[in-house]
Order: sequence, then C-alpha cells, then structure tokens
Amino acid sequence: MTAPALVAFDLDDTLAPSKGVISDRIAALLIALLHRGDVAIISGGNEQQFRSQVVAQLTTVDADALSRLHLLPTCGTRYLRHDGADFAPVYAHDLSAEEKDAALTALREEAERLGLWEPQPWGDILEDRGSQITFSALGQKAPRDAKHVWDPDGSKRAALRDAVAARLPGLEVRSGGSTSIDITRAGIDKAYGMQRLADLTGIPLASMLFYGDRLDEGGNDYPVLALGVPSIPVEGWEDTADKLDELLASL
Repeated sequence: MTAPALVAFDLDDTLAPSKGVISDRIAALLIALLHRGDVAIISGGNEQQFRSQVVAQLTTVDADALSRLHLLPTCGTRYLRHDGADFAPVYAHDLSAEEKDAALTALREEAERLGLWEPQPWGDILEDRGSQITFSALGQKAPRDAKHVWDPDGSKRAALRDAVAARLPGLEVRSGGSTSIDITRAGIDKAYGMQRLADLTGIPLASMLFYGDRLDEGGNDYPVLALGVPSIPVEGWEDTADKLDELLASL
C-alpha cells in the first residue's frame, strides 16, 4: 500500500482501554510509526488524559520524534505540538463562562428529567474541560464493565443528546464514549480537528489514515470518515495493535 503521511487514532477503546494507559505493545508501535512519519491522536478526553495515557508512556522517544506527534484533545477543540521541551498549545477554542453554565445546567436538568442522573456515581458526572463540557452518566471513574452495559444500543445517549441540543442551539452536542455526551462550540467535532490538522501541517486528508472504534454512522469517529479520511474500524486496542503490525509490515 502507499504509505500514509500521517496515521491518526482515536484514544479510548482504540489505543487504550477507556481512561487506561496505552500498553507497552501500543507504545512500541507508536514509536515505530513516529520514526516513519507523523502520528495524531484525536479524542474527547482532556489534555491531562492524553499526557497520562499516552505521552507518559513514550519515555524513550526523543524530541525530534515527538515533534511529529500531534495531540488533539477534547475532539479537536485543542491542538498541541511539541516545542522541543514540552507539548504546547497551537490553538484552543474555549467556551465562554455563559456557554459553560448553560451547558452544565441543561445536562443536569435533562438527565434528571429523563431519569439518567446517577445518584451514586463513580466520580464527577459533569466535567468542565475548558473547550468542552462532558457528561459521564456513571461518573468519570466508572469501571469499564459498568460503562459497557449502561447503554449498549445508544438510546439513552441519543435521548439526552436530543433533549440538550434543543436547549443549546448555538453549541455542538454529540454522543461521546459509551456513557458520555460532549458539548463544544458549534461546528467543532473530530472532522473539524482533522481538517485543521491538514491545514496546519499541509498533509492532505487523502494522505492520512485513521483508526477508530466508533466509525459507525452516529459514532463519534464517523465525522472523520465522512470527511473523506481513509479509515479503518477497530474493536479495542488489541485489534488496533494487530492491524498496525500489518500496516508496518507493508511499509
């Protein structure tokens, strides 16, 4: 196959278990890719999650290789590049105080109305990520098993998304992970992040390759596929690792 100039990934359930660190195997594969070209990670997680789940595990990577790693937390509302010493922001589309208040209020009130507000969550249900407000139905620290059985068909998230979106016409409201709803500025999703990445790097979308676990229509990775980025669906980080072994063998 023609070698992609940039390989991009979702994070949770693509490179790592939800909220977990990447494995040694994934770290080694990312390092191998960084020695061949650019790598990007775009996900709904916040910047600290990117640093703890990924960057902290790349201990053997030098600054030259890290300069080819592009980090786009909170669905591309932020973009960070390595400046030789650390990852620094290229842009950040933070929500205003008024937008945050409206989003937090709508999420809580609609979740309570729909019977989706968990009285005993694992950690915070609502999180202000600066450029994104995130609702996690069972709490930010919920165990993976509980998260996977909470809304297997997506109907709970769809109902909450629709109810909240009706109250926030100036903001983007979408399903995130298996239990989450993300709110950003209107028009900003993973497609926006990937298009900005192409604009800022000069790498055409057709020369990229994206791996994600939610490429189904309605999934939070689908906008990348709809944008025209060649995409490969995966089912968990082990599947991603197997497919990266195939990719690297073909380059």
